[in-house]
Amino acid sequence: MVAYPTESQNRDRRVAMEAYLSEAIEPILDGLGCETRLFANPDEAGGPFLVATRVEDRELPVVLCYGHADVVVGQQGRWSEGRDPWTLTAVGDRWYGRGTADNKGQHLINLAALRLLLDERGSLGFNLTVLLETGEEIGSPGLAEFARQHRDLLAADVLIASDGPRLRADTPTLFLGARGGVTIELDADLRAGSYHSGNWGGLLRNAATTVTGAVATLVDGHGVITCPALLPGAPSETVRRMLHEVRIGGSPGDPTVDEDWADRSLSDAERVFAWNTLEVLALEAGDAASPVNAIPGRARAVLQLRFVVGTDLDGAADAVRAHLDSHGYPMVGVRVLQSFPASRTEPDHPWVRWAIASLERTVDGPVAVLPTIGGSLPNHVFTDILGLPTVWLPHSYPGCLQHAPDEHLLVDVARQGLEIAAGLFYDLGTADPATRPPRPAGRAGASDLAPTAP
Repeated sequence: MVAYPTESQNRDRRVAMEAYLSEAIEPILDGLGCETRLFANPDEAGGPFLVATRVEDRELPVVLCYGHADVVVGQQGRWSEGRDPWTLTAVGDRWYGRGTADNKGQHLINLAALRLLLDERGSLGFNLTVLLETGEEIGSPGLAEFARQHRDLLAADVLIASDGPRLRADTPTLFLGARGGVTIELDADLRAGSYHSGNWGGLLRNAATTVTGAVATLVDGHGVITCPALLPGAPSETVRRMLHEVRIGGSPGDPTVDEDWADRSLSDAERVFAWNTLEVLALEAGDAASPVNAIPGRARAVLQLRFVVGTDLDGAADAVRAHLDSHGYPMVGVRVLQSFPASRTEPDHPWVRWAIASLERTVDGPVAVLPTIGGSLPNHVFTDILGLPTVWLPHSYPGCLQHAPDEHLLVDVARQGLEIAAGLFYDLGTADPATRPPRPAGRAGASDLAPTAP
């Protein structure tokens, strides 16, 4: 699976993505007794979709599993010890290769768990739909529209999927959604060219000073958001209780949390999983490596707001515009470069309570439950378009170096992930119908594909 260079940022890799789905994944799904279909993407910016279904009994619940076949660029030549990103390399307790953690290794673990269950029992005890996309790393173009067009095919009772990291390597984790994000460019394009700082300093507005001043009205030098429109409401008591015992960091390779950064009225966990953060991703003015004695005529900053449910994404640009105007920066342009919504399943949802109980039986102890992941996933497609509760079981850990050279899957985490996923599927397939979360009234069976024999 690693050997397929499925870089979604590189349009020349479309052939590799199609081959990955047809050559690496379809045989696995065929072995699970699934009917499979490849679909073109309604958005030409994205690659194809693969949907597979196994229908055992239309009265049984339907599980939708999701994964993404695409990876970020391989960054060949930058991996340690000459490793090739497209060759799986085992070193100690690590399996190196692009996609091992994000996301090929994770969806393989879930497919392997389903295979184990079928080998043991001969049936799953539920109906299965598997959806693989090929554009998650570029914002999942076309996924929302595909879900709208194929609601019946993707109809299910619950999404069970794996992506992102656990809280820590030694902490089995379940999360219920994802923060949203909006990337905003601030641009002070004041004049063509730059003028001598001695002759014109104090007379001409400095674009770099202007942009940094504008940024400081949105987020101060200690990471606290100072624009009220970019803040959510206070975390609910349910979320606060959920995060009370959650501790951030502590795994090998994790950075040290800065104790004097951002809103200190919140715990570390609340700031990441229940609050908004505004980060400056890039600043551009002049040439810092070789400065000249001239006042920059143009400067830009790129900021990213990571936000939780309850934040007005649609009004973000207007809110920033109004805020800058009120602080004396009408000369700074505001442009939204990219955005994606926040979404989550409520912590007291019956499927969430059921999944927590299953995980705790498997590991014989408590597990970490997070309202959202700190990063981004297309969770809103499943909650907002398909109307599903979402349960995410990450099989990676924060130090996996996803998106960087030396990406790897930690063997112990993968092994326990396989146990957890197998336990969850086993519990669902063997549960007394009275103990399963209730099915929505009128919810249909598996899909519009013909039933497949158990």
